[in-house]
Amino acid sequence: MTIAKLSAALSAVDWNSNVQEFLTDTKSAEVIADASMKLAVWARQLETIDHDNPGISFIREMQVCSQQVAALTALALYKTAAGAMRSMFENALYYTYFRTHLSELETLVRDPTFFVDKRQLIEYHKIHTIRFTELQNKLGLVPKLNAWYSKVSAIVHGQIPGKWTEHKTLSDIKHIKTTRTLVVQSFQEGSDLVHYLFLCTVGQTFWDVFSTPSKKALLAGLSGDLKKALMLDSA
Repeated sequence: MTIAKLSAALSAVDWNSNVQEFLTDTKSAEVIADASMKLAVWARQLETIDHDNPGISFIREMQVCSQQVAALTALALYKTAAGAMRSMFENALYYTYFRTHLSELETLVRDPTFFVDKRQLIEYHKIHTIRFTELQNKLGLVPKLNAWYSKVSAIVHGQIPGKWTEHKTLSDIKHIKTTRTLVVQSFQEGSDLVHYLFLCTVGQTFWDVFSTPSKKALLAGLSGDLKKALMLDSA
C-alpha cells in the first residue's frame, strides 16, 4: 500500500462522525463513563498513597488502557479495544503483586525472558493475601475473571475469526450497534473485575487512608451483605 492509498483509506472514514454516533448512544456512553470513573478513583487514591512505589507504574498503565478502551470504542475499533481491556486488567493484577515484590519487578524490567502469568498471581493471592479467598468467594471474582479473560483473549488472538470485526477494509470502519453493545458490556465486566480485585487486595491494605468521597464512590452499588463482609467503612 502506498502512502497515497493509505491516506485515502484513512481519510475515507469519518472518525468524528463515529465518535458523535457513539455519544448519541447515551446508555453505552454512560456505562463507559461510570466504569472509567470508578477506575480513576482507585488510581487517584493509590497514586496518592503509594506514589513512591515503583509498582505504581502499573496503575498508570491500567488507567491509560481504560481511557484507550473508551476512545477505541467511540471510533468503532472494537477488536483493538479488546486488547486494551485485557491489558487494563493485567496491569491492575500486576500492581497487586509487584508492589510488594520489588526484586521480581527489577527482574521483569531487566530480563525479557522473565514472566509471571495470571494464574500464578491469583494463586499467590489465595495463599498469601489475608482474606483474599474468603472475599473473592463472596464476590465470585476468580470464576468471573477466568470466564471474562478467556472470552476477551479469544477475541484478541482471533480464535473466532471476525469476532468484533465486521469491516473488511479500513474505509469500511463504522459502528455496528449490536457489536458495540457487546464491547461496552465487556468493558463494564472488566472494570468490575478490577474493582473487585482491588477490594480483595490493596483495598484491604490502604482503605483507612482513602478519602471519604472515594470510599463512598467505591462502595456504591455493593449490597449490604458485601459491605459487611468486606469490613470497609464509608467514612
